[in-house]
Amino acid sequence: MDATRTSPGDPDAVPAVAPRGELAARHLAMPAHTNPTGDIFGGWIMASMDEAASMTTTRLSEGRAVTVAVSNMAFMQPVKIGDAVCFYTNVKRIGRTSITLDVEVWVLRHGYDERIKATQAEFTFVAVDDDGRPRQIKPGSTQ
Repeated sequence: MDATRTSPGDPDAVPAVAPRGELAARHLAMPAHTNPTGDIFGGWIMASMDEAASMTTTRLSEGRAVTVAVSNMAFMQPVKIGDAVCFYTNVKRIGRTSITLDVEVWVLRHGYDERIKATQAEFTFVAVDDDGRPRQIKPGSTQ
């Protein structure tokens, strides 16, 4: 899987496909988020993807929802200190009690430079009641 990238004025740059879905969260990659090799730790990226997906799912389901599955996780490019890390969520399907989202992570190198798709995955959530049992998603609440 190749990452798509753009760089202003670079004739060799591959035109980027725009991120799919809505911007759900944005973070600045900091030194505290690095792994021993100096890149941003994949676990931090995955946790941030889950948080972004959770915010979208909570709004769509109008209440509490829990992560039940993550699939097709692909780390395509490293994330570096100083990158603006943008998390996009796109609804894939809505069931009676569950919502599945595609989550894409795009970075702006140094917060302004080259735009790169770094990571993607599919997250599935189940809407739950106060006792943690699955609850039905209200029809029409997903608009």
